[in-house]
Amino acid sequence: MNKTEKAIKVLLDRALENYAHAGFIDADPIQIPHRFSLKQDIEIAGLFAALFAWGQRKTIIAKCTELMQRMDNAPYDFVLNHSATELKKLENFVHRTFNSTDLLYTINFLHRHYSKHASLEVAFVPETKYLSNDTGNALIQFHHHFTKNEYFPKRTEKHIASPAKGSSCKRLNMYLRWMCRTNAEGIDFQLWNKIKPHQLVCPLDVHVMRVSEKIGLCTFESNAWENALKLSNKLKQFDPQDPIKYDLALFSLGADGLYK
Repeated sequence: MNKTEKAIKVLLDRALENYAHAGFIDADPIQIPHRFSLKQDIEIAGLFAALFAWGQRKTIIAKCTELMQRMDNAPYDFVLNHSATELKKLENFVHRTFNSTDLLYTINFLHRHYSKHASLEVAFVPETKYLSNDTGNALIQFHHHFTKNEYFPKRTEKHIASPAKGSSCKRLNMYLRWMCRTNAEGIDFQLWNKIKPHQLVCPLDVHVMRVSEKIGLCTFESNAWENALKLSNKLKQFDPQDPIKYDLALFSLGADGLYK
């Protein structure tokens, strides 16, 4: 590690001290799954919070709260046991381009999945161990699992990104960070254990990209997935076992407007 890299690490470690604590939850969509204690409730609430995570955080939190209320604040029970009448409560739900067609299919997908499996982890990693260097294969597997149905609405595909199409998969990588990273700071859940923290890929949003470039950590090209891998590999030089902890620092520095 050269002098510049050491200085960047000091900056990011200080930012982690300031931001990586339970107080981060209060203003972030991750508060939605934190409202639950049952594993499956956390998985389902977290998935919707991640899928809705573009735009202002206050709006994301408000729409997630609305959806959880429509599901009687018991998402797992609703997914498994809803009646046709209860399902109608979801029909006019909209968040940006995510509409009731997308929502009803997602509920149907979750119903089919949880009718056979105890955890959503299997949708990403059906094997007993995950051996890939990064989350790319897990995301491709989830995309395949989610879309492989004769009634799949094509419009819904835009909400389930895949690295096979060059996407950075920001929202799903954030979801995997929530599910798989250590909960030492009281933020992430460490709910799943097949994907290890060193295999995670940094969720690449505008805040993370802007700060990464401003502090001299990383420059970005045209392929979004390759950019996400490039940044993740850069972060491994600071912590090879848990590089994506620095997502909390990069995002927060950007969200607070400290690097414009």
